[in-house]
Amino acid sequence: MKRTAIVGLGIIGASLARALKARGLSVDGYDQQPETLDFALRNGYIDGVAEYMRSYDNVFLAIPPKAAISVLQNATFKDGAFVADICGVKGVLEKAVYAAPRNYRYVGLHPMAGKETSGIQSSSEKLFCGANLVITVAKNTDADALNEAREFARLLGFGKIVECTAEEHDAKIALTSQLAHIVSNAYVKSEQVAHCDGFTGGSFQDMTRIAGVDEQMWTELYMLNRPHILAELEGLIDHLTVYKKAIAEGDEEGLRRALAEGKAIRKKIKRRND
Repeated sequence: MKRTAIVGLGIIGASLARALKARGLSVDGYDQQPETLDFALRNGYIDGVAEYMRSYDNVFLAIPPKAAISVLQNATFKDGAFVADICGVKGVLEKAVYAAPRNYRYVGLHPMAGKETSGIQSSSEKLFCGANLVITVAKNTDADALNEAREFARLLGFGKIVECTAEEHDAKIALTSQLAHIVSNAYVKSEQVAHCDGFTGGSFQDMTRIAGVDEQMWTELYMLNRPHILAELEGLIDHLTVYKKAIAEGDEEGLRRALAEGKAIRKKIKRRND
């Protein structure tokens, strides 16, 4: 039987371990936090501790990008091993992998799944069921490894699977994930937030749900995807300026037009997702 290792047992790594074990695979894991590793062992999320990468046929790196790059460049892997990172940026990892010959077969994965909470205690073996998965493909990507990634995706119950370049992934994620977290985090800084009891509803909950980011991880993601996130931030600021100008000048027609444009775009998004 092929052996699988998961490095990093936060919400994503632990959920992956639990899901693979629930489907009959043997899974070892590693986390730099001893209490996290102990929790995973005590609760049966993993079968053992993954100490040597060269012992495994499949390796998933569910750790921050810089740590993943270090492992990809410096660890000793089994010849021909399937190695996948599960990071929120892909361009820098792909460059690091293909900067020199490697004895393993690399594929970039990004599950579009998670919660507003983090850590191993937030994990679930059903986290990926029906979720989207992005697989990044380069000219160097091994065809068999790509097929194995697709098989893992089907095994884990992902819904829509998208294959694209690392560049396209990073550009899209800057909008769909990274910008959304920045907006939520900035939104809660209003002085009124502390005095809103009784005034909040679904809109407030939706806007604030993802404000509680892990500042270490998200700072790293933003810095490694600077060109794309800056472009999205500049675009957002430009759009907000239109609303601000219309309100400041009492331009009702301009404000209606801006709101109608956004409403029409939202309708198109909803139709595509229905």
